[in-house]
Amino acid sequence: MNITLYDLSVWVLPLVIAITFHEAAHGFVAHRLGDNTAWQLGRVSFNPLRHIDPFGTVLLPAMLLFSHSPFLFGYAKPVPVNFRNLNHPKLDMVWVALAGPATNILLALATALAFHALPFAPASSAKWIADNLKNSLVINAVLAVFNMMPIPPLDGGRVAVGLLPRPLALPLARLEPFGMLILIGLLILLPLAGSQFGLNLDVISVILRTLTGYVIQVVLLLTGNA
Repeated sequence: MNITLYDLSVWVLPLVIAITFHEAAHGFVAHRLGDNTAWQLGRVSFNPLRHIDPFGTVLLPAMLLFSHSPFLFGYAKPVPVNFRNLNHPKLDMVWVALAGPATNILLALATALAFHALPFAPASSAKWIADNLKNSLVINAVLAVFNMMPIPPLDGGRVAVGLLPRPLALPLARLEPFGMLILIGLLILLPLAGSQFGLNLDVISVILRTLTGYVIQVVLLLTGNA
C-alpha cells in the first residue's frame, strides 16, 4: 500500500482534531457536572499531545491499515473521570459519555457546512482543503458511531451502564477491563478466523460501516449538501 505525504497531510490533521475535541469534551462535561479530575490533570485541553496514546492512536490504526483490515479504529488516552464526584453519578455518567460522540457529530456538521465555502478557497489549495474536509466528515462520523457501541469502556457502553437497571448494568460494567480485547476479537480475529473456513463473519464491521453511511447522509442533508 503506497501512502504518500499528501495522504498523510489530509488524514492526520482531521484525525487529530476529531480525537482531541472528543476527549476534551469528556473532561469538560465532567468538570461542569462536579468532577475536576480531568481538569486538574490538564486533559480539558485542545493540545493533542495530552490525549494521544502511542499504541491506540498511532500504532494500532497503522497496523490495521497495513494489514488491510475491513474497519479501522483506534483510541486516545482515556480521560480520567471519578464518577463518584459527579453531582448525580449514574445519570451524569451518561452525559459525560455522550459528550465525545456528540462533539464528533457537531464537528461533522461544521465540516459539512464548510463545504459551502470551498468556492472561495484559493485554487492552489482548494483540493487539499476539500480532501481534509471530506476526511474530517468521515472520521468524525466513524468516531461517533464506533464509540457508541454498547461495550465498555466505549462511550456507548458507559451510556448503557448508566441507563440500564442495576441487575443488567453491573454485569455489563464488569466487562470494562476486557472491552478492548472484545473489540479486537469482534473486528479483527473473528473475521480472520471466518476467512479460514470460507465464512464471512465480518458482521460488526458491516453494521458499523452501514450506520456510518447513514450518519454521513443525514449530516449532508441537514447542511444542504445532499
